[in-house]
Amino acid sequence: MTLWTIAEVAAHLGIKPGSARGTLSRWGVKAAERRVDDHGRAHSLYDPDEVKAAHATRPGRGARTDLKK
Repeated sequence: MTLWTIAEVAAHLGIKPGSARGTLSRWGVKAAERRVDDHGRAHSLYDPDEVKAAHATRPGRGARTDLKK
């Protein structure tokens, strides 16, 4: 299974990586794995299916009840 970095998640959502971290946190999406690179920096990796599912079921902006067809 291929996991997404926060940059890939941000690209999918169309937002900046810093915003993506907060968005995933609000949606309750946890990192599937954490890896440390050669420089000792930790990176969170996310399950793409979980990110896509959370994005598809995110809350909407609401319905305009004052408009009539």
